[in-house]
Order: sequence, then C-alpha cells, then structure tokens
Amino acid sequence: MKTTEKGWEFHSVELNRGNNVLYWRTTAFSVWTKVPKPVLVRNIAITGVAYTSECFPCKPGTYADKQGSSFCKLCPANSYSNKGETSCRQCDPDKYSEKGSSSCNVRPACTDKDYFYTHTACDANGETQLMYKWAKPKICSEDLEGAVKLPASGVKTHCPPCNPGFFKTNNSTCQPCPYGSYSNGSDCTRCPAGTEPAVGFEYKWWNTLPTNMETTVLSGINFEYKGMTGWEVAGDHIYTAAGASDNDFMILTLVVPGFRPPQSVMADTENKEVARITFVFETLCSVNCELYFMVGVNSRTNTPVETWKGSKGKQSYTYIIEENTTTSFTWAFQRTTFHEASRKYTNDVAKIYSINVTNVMNGVASYCRPCALEASDVGSSCTSCPAGYYIDRDSGTCHSCPTNTILKAHQPYGVQACVPCGPGTKNNKIHSLCYNDCTFSRNTPTRTFNYNFSALANTVTLAGGPSFTSKGLKYFHHFTLSLCGNQGRKMSVCTDNVTDLRIPEGESGFSKSITAYVCQAVIIPPEVTGYKAGVSSQPVSLADRLIGVTTDMTLDGITSPAELFHLESLGIPDVIFFYRSNDVTQSCSSGRSTTIRVRCSPQKTVPGSLLLPGTCSDGTCDGCNFHFLWESAAACPLCSVADYHAIVSSCVAGIQKTTYVWREPKLCSGGISLPEQRVTICKTIDFWLKVGISAGTCTAILLTVLTCYFWKKNQKLEYKYSKLVMNATLKDCDLPAADSCAIMEGEDVEDDLIFTSKKSLFGKIKSFTSKRTPDGFDSVPLKTSSGGLDMDL
Repeated sequence: MKTTEKGWEFHSVELNRGNNVLYWRTTAFSVWTKVPKPVLVRNIAITGVAYTSECFPCKPGTYADKQGSSFCKLCPANSYSNKGETSCRQCDPDKYSEKGSSSCNVRPACTDKDYFYTHTACDANGETQLMYKWAKPKICSEDLEGAVKLPASGVKTHCPPCNPGFFKTNNSTCQPCPYGSYSNGSDCTRCPAGTEPAVGFEYKWWNTLPTNMETTVLSGINFEYKGMTGWEVAGDHIYTAAGASDNDFMILTLVVPGFRPPQSVMADTENKEVARITFVFETLCSVNCELYFMVGVNSRTNTPVETWKGSKGKQSYTYIIEENTTTSFTWAFQRTTFHEASRKYTNDVAKIYSINVTNVMNGVASYCRPCALEASDVGSSCTSCPAGYYIDRDSGTCHSCPTNTILKAHQPYGVQACVPCGPGTKNNKIHSLCYNDCTFSRNTPTRTFNYNFSALANTVTLAGGPSFTSKGLKYFHHFTLSLCGNQGRKMSVCTDNVTDLRIPEGESGFSKSITAYVCQAVIIPPEVTGYKAGVSSQPVSLADRLIGVTTDMTLDGITSPAELFHLESLGIPDVIFFYRSNDVTQSCSSGRSTTIRVRCSPQKTVPGSLLLPGTCSDGTCDGCNFHFLWESAAACPLCSVADYHAIVSSCVAGIQKTTYVWREPKLCSGGISLPEQRVTICKTIDFWLKVGISAGTCTAILLTVLTCYFWKKNQKLEYKYSKLVMNATLKDCDLPAADSCAIMEGEDVEDDLIFTSKKSLFGKIKSFTSKRTPDGFDSVPLKTSSGGLDMDL
C-alpha cells in the first residue's frame, strides 16, 4: 500500500478459507518534522462470511436506508442521526452540524473571520471590483445580536495588466503571445533578428487564477477534498481564504506540461538543471501555521520539498528542476494542527506575490535573448554554439572559453560567462564542470610536493553514531563519499528504498535516488523495521560541485576548522577538498557545503580510515556544513630525491658499497623507488701508506744530491770572484808579483784543468779531492804583490 496525500483510498485483499490474520504495519517515518503524520484507517469491511450472529446498529451520525447493507453511510452536513437510524434529520435553521454528526450546534454570530474578499474577473470595460463572500460552509448567523453584515462590494477599478508574455483581447481577457514574440503584459512584439524568446511563465498580476493552476481545500481531519476555493486572487498577490476549519489545508497547484531549454544552449549532461521555479511569498501567523511547498513528477504523489513554520517576512525561494517531465508544484497552508469547530485564525494567511518558471514547453516570453546566428537560405536563424563556447552579444559569433574555465548554464553571453575553476581543479572537455584528476601539487621555498590520490578514487561509506526519534526508534546517518577522478562524474549514490520493498525487480520506478560527490541517507536497522534488511530513506545531496583543492582552511566562504579533528603532528599540512550542494533550504539559505581533509598517515594502509568530527557525531554542527577526515598512506606526497639519503661503507678488500635508505620517518608514498646499491673499487689505507714512504725516500735522496752539487758550484763561483777582484786592483801593464807562500808554481793551470774539464758530477768531485794541499785547505791570495791596500775576501 502506497502513501497518499489526496484523501481516502480503498484496498482489498482476497481471503482464503479458514482462519485469516490481518495486520497493518507502518515502515516509514520522518526525523525532520516534529509532528508525525498519522496513518488513518477509516473503515474495515469483511464480506463473504457464511453467517453472522447479529447485525450491528449504525452508530450516531450514520444511517442505513436499505436492508442487508454492509456498512453505514455518513449523514451530510447540517443533519444528524441517532443510533440505528435509517435516515438523517435536518438541523433547525439556527443550528448547524458537520458531516457525520450525531447532534447539531447553535450557530454563532457572524464575525469578520467568517468572510473573505476576492477580485472579480475583468468585464467588457476592463474593470474589476473587490467583492466579499461568506466562507463555505457558512456556520454563523447574521440575525443574532452583534453579528456583522457582509461588507458591500468595492467600487470598480481598472483591471491590472496582463502577466508578462500575455496580451489583452477586445473582451479584456488575457491570451498568450505566439511563439517568437514577447510582451510586458500589453501588446505582443516580434523578437528582433539574432534573438530568441526566453519562454516560461511569470505570474505577478492576480486578477483571475491562471488556467494551469487550480485551488481546493483538503480536510485536516479525514483528508477529503471539500470542493472549496483555498486561495483567492487579490490584484498584486494571491492569498489563502478562510477554510471550513482552521486545521484545513489550503491547496494551490500549478501544472507544467514539460520543459525545453533555449535553442542556443547545448544539452549539458553534467549540469542537471533543466529549469527553475522562483516564487516570492509571505506568511502572517499568530499561532503555529505551516506553509508546505511540494513537487510531483508525472502525476505521482507530491513530495514535500520545503516547509516554513510561523510568520515569515516577504522572501524569495528557488527550486532547481532536474528532470524534463510533466511536473506539478503545490503550495499547502495549514493554520494550526488542532481541530476546533469555530474559525479563530482566519487572519493567519499565506501570500504569494509572484511565480516564475523558466524554460516551459509552450510557454510565453517577457523578453528576447541574443543567440548564435547560423546562415541559411531563409536568412540568419538561431543555433547553438558548440560545447564550451560563449556567444558574443554584438556579432552573434561563438568563441571558446579559456582554459580552466566553465561556461555558465543558460547564460552563455560574453567572456564573463566563463567562470574560472578553483585551485587544484581543471575543466572537462565541454567546459561544463571543474574536477580534480586525483593529483595535487604544493610548492614550498625548498621543494615541490606532488600528490596522487588515485588509490582513494573509489567510493567509500561511513556511518555516524546511532540516533533516536522522539518515539525511541533507532536510526543512523549513512554517508557515501567519492573524492575525485572519473572526469568529474559523481559516483556516490544514496537511495530511498522505502517504497520499493514489495515492488518486483524492474518496477521500482518510484524509488528516489541521488547522485553526488557526497550524499547522506537515513538507515533504519532491521530490528526497527521488522524486515531482513534495513531501510534507506531521505537521501540528501551534500556535494554537487567541487569548488577547489588546497591546503588553506578557507575557500570561497567555506571553512574547514582544524579544531574539529585532532591536529596533524607530522609537519605535512592536510589537503582539503571543498564542495558545495545546490539544495537551498530554509535553514541553509546558501546551500550545503562539505569539506574532506585528506591527511598523510603512513601507518594506515589504503584506503585508510574515515572519521567524523568528535564534537559533531553526524558530520555537521549546524546542519549545513559537513566535515570529514580521511587518513591514509595514499594521502602522503609522492617520494622524491629529497626523501632518501646515501650511506657509504668503508673500503674492504678494495671494494666500497653505497646504500640508499629512506629518511625516517618516511612521509611519502609511491613516486620514485630507492636506487640500487652501488659497488665501487677502492684502495685501502695500507697501500697508500707504502706509496707515501717510497715517494718520500726517493725525494730525500734527490734533495741530498742536489744540495752537494749546488754547494760545490758555489765554491767555484767564489774562487773566480776572488781572481776578478785581484785583477781589477792592478795598474795597467803591471804584472802581479809571485806569491810563494800562497800558490805553488803550476797550480793555477792544474786548477783550471780541474774546473774546466768536462767531466761528470762524480768525476769532478774526485778531481777536486785529489788536488788539495796536504793540510786540506785551498790557497787564496789575501794581498796584492805590490803591497797595496789589504782586502778582505
């Protein structure tokens, strides 16, 4: 049995012969709403039994007008019945009753809470007026003392203009402009050459309800539609009228047949945005009112997207549409969850000022946008630029976006449409998204650190600590993460499998799944559901876009506080991946964000371990910003030459070995390998000592011989010098006197023979020693023969 929001549904079961046991079990619950939605069983009828022991009388407020009835009917409004009645009795004129009542209540005096105002449709003169109506069903009396009368209708005024894209006909009705033209609510104008209409729906004037919108009232007690108008037009806004009861749901539904992107925009497989709806609203409440915004796809049950509680000032909300199907948008307003017979809070209202839906199939245009031109036989027409090309507004030509930029979706005008990628990322081939290829580089004054996170590219899962609902049911927050790689394709998938537990394989079309970089789902364990497997529900995307990769703690307004995790102690900073989510909620006005700290931990093998912040067990402290820590050896920098050093051994037997070892602690992984051990030939110290002694001995002998040679040479020079001095002192033509006591006769000749003969060095020494005087001294004249001045030599 599937859940329903549209009243009662019937379900039948074929029973077998014999004993049958019927039981009902609920398997879904919500952890985001404080008030649980009940599962109501209105009537159980079992037919086909052989007999019955007795017939039960109809309870008060019901009747059976025929014999053999299998159930009793409810009495209509303003009637009642007692037990076992065959018909209902009408209430007195001064009394009223609700459907299925057993008695009538006295009508109270009418107050200003029992009527509402609306604007009439434009007449042939193009005029409208404010008109007051009693709220249905009318339970008050105008005849009682103090009762208010219905105010008179207002004076006629000119109708507001038509909504953008529409024009006013002769009978003052608004009709859509044909395709290829636009309007501001008055006349249609053809789009000029080189432009195309930006089709959509923009409602900002509310004289009548648009044809693709409808309104009704859903009972807050038995969830039946009452056939009443829940929202009324009021010129520049639409507001919730007074319902039958304060806990009724005032329903407004807009149905869009489909979407079509502008012709000048390429289909983007990475960016899932097909269109978007933006509305401006306001709530004025004195109690706990709630405004729901729901989206339904292909006529399926509407799914609540966002809820606002209490009074909210005038504000705007945008929802991204990611599937090109027939889509319904529903607004539901409930003044209070408590049921009371009278209307107390009709002054609590919700107002919607404008609704704008883009790229609507068969929509209208309020303006024309430039497009790329294509020459053809019939002239220039709009075409789409290639992927990654922007449109020049002036020339209509296509230009490629620069490197490491991405093109804005649906806004491809000018080079400013190319948005730069964040640090550590690059663009894909079609310039639709920025991604990281699992590599990263960090420069320091001393060296460059290179990282390769390919070992961490696979998806990983992580479960938070157990949580409990207000009823004590246990559940877990389950996270799926994909860090990088895959050319930017998101790999993490979270699924809502609550509705397809009993659906056969291949027919689980109603299951909801989300694909993202990081997503979260609520896991209900088997001991709670009663099934063999756990239940996954409420999938949420936490990371749709990679903003950048850096070692800084802050990027694009997202901060990853270091104090959330134990500090790293290895001296290598963490590499942080920053992500954003497109989901904008009431509590997260700028969307959700996610940071993943990748930390070098050599002792943890691949893939390592994932951690949640110790102070925030579910990964977030505020519900909007999620933080994770991934410790792994694969997160260390790639090994380089700076990560090892050489150890040289001593010379043993003429061989020396050089061994390379990693520096401790080893803070790298992958990269280069250690070089092989190197062996070289070397000489020992004993060998060099012998060589040194031999060379020293030879040098000493050579120096001794040279000393003797130069000493004898010096003696000869001194002798010749003495003879030159003596000859210089003689007078011209004088002969020196013989000096008998100094030089023997004939000695000079012999001396000349000794010193001038060309003999070897050793021969000269021998001759020199053999010609000495017996006393061993050489004869040197001290005075001249003429008895002149004495000269010392």
